[in-house]
Amino acid sequence: MSNILQSFSLEGKVALVTGGTYGIGFAIAKAFGEAGAKVVFNGHNAARLKDAEDRYRAAGIEAKGYLCDVTDEAQVQAMAAQIREEVGVIDILVNNAGMIKRIPMCEMSAADFRQVVDLDLNAPFIVSKAVIPGMIEKGHGKIINICSMMSELGRETVSAYAAAKGGLKMLTKNICSEFGGQNIQCNGIGPGYIATPQTAPLREPQPDGSRHPFDQFICAKTPAERWGTVDDLTGPAVFLASDASNFVNGQILYVDGGILAYIGKQP
Repeated sequence: MSNILQSFSLEGKVALVTGGTYGIGFAIAKAFGEAGAKVVFNGHNAARLKDAEDRYRAAGIEAKGYLCDVTDEAQVQAMAAQIREEVGVIDILVNNAGMIKRIPMCEMSAADFRQVVDLDLNAPFIVSKAVIPGMIEKGHGKIINICSMMSELGRETVSAYAAAKGGLKMLTKNICSEFGGQNIQCNGIGPGYIATPQTAPLREPQPDGSRHPFDQFICAKTPAERWGTVDDLTGPAVFLASDASNFVNGQILYVDGGILAYIGKQP
């Protein structure tokens, strides 16, 4: 293998992906395993955790799941210690676990707002805090925060999500600022609109055979003229987790098919 290809290898690295039981987290963790990493992930449902382990195994990846609520600092610290003992010191962290509640702002309760911010912003702080000491001890580390286009843009009904993801962008920059001298790189990935089971209803044809209005809207706003796939995120994630990105720090890589660069077609 040439030196440049070797720089993208994750051979022997321990990678923790939060919320790695399905969707974007599963795809990224699987890609890390294919690049040579020892994969660990968390979930908050025991049955889903076991199912995910089986699906990783079916894909040829040995991944170990841990039951943990990433908004609970004591649970996270215990999980990090257990991973260190059973697998090794964490080299790579992907803060992927998250949620969205689409509720108009004036109809949203403060409790719902706090719940979204707790998982989408507080949890990345808690998990990063738990793994950074080990990274400092080891002399290197990679943290990837799954941000969003809502780290840059607002949209109706997503006030809590946008506030949290905007905060996550700035947490990314601050981790870079505070720990760059310890050879820790912290960057973000901002997915565009990704075709997942959760977004499937927005892409289903209408009864008359026409495309869903939201599907038309997204494709018209995207220079690539399509939704993204989870596989579109795996290459950028491997890059940011690997030695190939050792001088990339504090950046948000938007994998959005060009939406943020585009004003849209004239009607």
